[in-house]
Amino acid sequence: MQRFIALAVLAVAMMLGACQATTPVTPTPVHGFVTDMKAFDTFIATHPTPEQFRATYPDVQLVMPGSITTMEFRSNNSRYYPQLDKDGRIIGGHFS
Repeated sequence: MQRFIALAVLAVAMMLGACQATTPVTPTPVHGFVTDMKAFDTFIATHPTPEQFRATYPDVQLVMPGSITTMEFRSNNSRYYPQLDKDGRIIGGHFS
């Protein structure tokens, strides 16, 4: 009888533990160009993927290494050149 109770408690604990699984957080899109540099730097510090970057900053052109772009100079933080780690996550970069 004690084995049955122990197994029942274990099964309930496992089911309740499964309910605690976290769901991925969907980023809130920031429309327009980057004006809040502190928030942007905080976001980059999370080492986002290029897909997460595009979802969060849809109006900022992400220029990946090897991409071809025009030569005009932009001073409105609308074009970001990322520095990537070995896994392809953004770990830094600069605007142009």
